[in-house]
Amino acid sequence: MSVAAPELRLPQELVDAAVATALAEDLGLAGDITSAATIPAEARASGAIATRKAGVAAGVQLVEAAFKALDAEARVEVLVADGGPLEPGDVIARISGNARALLGAERVALNFLGHLSGIATLTRAYVDRIKGTHARIIDTRKTTPGLRALEKHAVRAGGGLNHRFGLFDAILIKDNHIAAAGGIAKAMAGIHQRAGHMVKIEVEVTSLPELEEALAHSPDAVLLDNMPVTLLKSAVDRVGGRTVTEASGGVTLDTVRQVAETGVDLISVGSLTHSAPNLDVGLDFDPAS
Repeated sequence: MSVAAPELRLPQELVDAAVATALAEDLGLAGDITSAATIPAEARASGAIATRKAGVAAGVQLVEAAFKALDAEARVEVLVADGGPLEPGDVIARISGNARALLGAERVALNFLGHLSGIATLTRAYVDRIKGTHARIIDTRKTTPGLRALEKHAVRAGGGLNHRFGLFDAILIKDNHIAAAGGIAKAMAGIHQRAGHMVKIEVEVTSLPELEEALAHSPDAVLLDNMPVTLLKSAVDRVGGRTVTEASGGVTLDTVRQVAETGVDLISVGSLTHSAPNLDVGLDFDPAS
């Protein structure tokens, strides 16, 4: 049985808030009218949540929180922790409790589990594709509104790293900042004095001349945007370890190995969070005795 590592657990308040919002959306003003009309209020049930495809688990905290939100006495036995590998048919969790409550929370629990496990699974595929290289896979801010912390958690469960969480925790000077400021030099002039001493500074460049201009201002990282592999390799060589290099733009599973072999430090992939297929998971109740 997998054991959850502390770093793969989300703050419980974030989990509870996400589950509460999702349950309110699903239950509305009248609750689960189907279960109320068909199942006695005191009926109990048990069952198993299993995956129908291979993948990587993520979101098990939300599964537990969803069922316990409607039945505080529900029993949720987690068998595969976030980050754990899954094969078709593997049971991720076993549940038991009030039948109406379990059915009321079922879709919310499975939606979170399937979505986040899909992100972890895709992330793991990218991580596996670049094994043996120096590079690491990171995510972006291309996340579902309201679910960023959960989706970035799923990236970590898949073996990736997180880029900044928002506009507030790091400075990333992108092409539109440069255009609005009137050039890289103007955008970066005095930036080290305006940024707090704990704030990292990264600047996006698309060519070697732009790279040289950015390096003159000693950024903490440079984002090498949409560069062909040959140009990317030249840029990494030009940096020569002076700062962190990040490759970004149009990276796919078919191209990520070539990108990694340029010697770049980080490879950001937006599709990890905006295009990951849902992992097919389901809840089946045990037959009534």
